[in-house]
Amino acid sequence: MSDNDINWKFANDVVVESEVIARARQHSLELGVTPIAPALGAQASVIVAATGAAKIIEIGTGIGVSGLWLLRGAAEAELTSIDSEVDHQQQARQFFLEAGFAPAKLRLIAGRALDVLPRMNENAYDVVLVDADAGNVIEYVEHGLRLARPGGTVLVPHALWQGKVGNPANRDDVATAFRTLIGEISGSRAVVSALSIVGDGLLQITKLAA
Repeated sequence: MSDNDINWKFANDVVVESEVIARARQHSLELGVTPIAPALGAQASVIVAATGAAKIIEIGTGIGVSGLWLLRGAAEAELTSIDSEVDHQQQARQFFLEAGFAPAKLRLIAGRALDVLPRMNENAYDVVLVDADAGNVIEYVEHGLRLARPGGTVLVPHALWQGKVGNPANRDDVATAFRTLIGEISGSRAVVSALSIVGDGLLQITKLAA
């Protein structure tokens, strides 16, 4: 195992997940839904807390792992979460309630993200997390940047996509999409961004004031 692999494993293993998040993670894996890594969840939680987020939106509910981590950083925030899988959302809702989050603060929207997002208000959210169909990641991030307020942050897990993005010889469609996204974001003057290797990669994009 390389030093980088050892460091990655240590960063992931050192994170202590709550009992509810651990159960949501296990249930996700049983259903074949890939949850964000513990270290990535912890980093997202720190960003939410540092932002002082009051309104959060995530594209891709899954079984609730990412949402639980986001709310861990801002327990009183309102969470809007979009997913096409109604059954998954209902299970996620149960985990949110078990974690003690108020039902009135949870807005779970069942539907195809590309149909729902155009109807969401722009400049309305402090943090946007994009973790849905990776093939549409560029379009989702474009929507995310529209929804984020100036000073708000868009978080994109899996940005290194199974270790494939860093190798330009890998022409996998999803890896290419992430590579294109990261390159375009890095050159934009409308945002500041950073790419973390935590988990499967986390692209962090903060929207600057116009």
